[in-house]
Amino acid sequence: MAQMHFYVPDDFAKEIRRRAKQARMPVSKYLVQVIMKEIGPGWPERYFDDVQGGWNGRSLDVDPRD
Repeated sequence: MAQMHFYVPDDFAKEIRRRAKQARMPVSKYLVQVIMKEIGPGWPERYFDDVQGGWNGRSLDVDPRD
């Protein structure tokens, strides 16, 4: 799992800590939930076209019931 470091204004950090505490979770877990709401849990659009080698076959159909 990747670890990220970033800077935010002090008042912003205070609000993040307050909301994490209110949600009864560590700040890192709270921030992951906030980020997941924004970008979603899936792969970025065209991700597999851009990775090394890309996908050259026909589209894969996945049955969501599996």
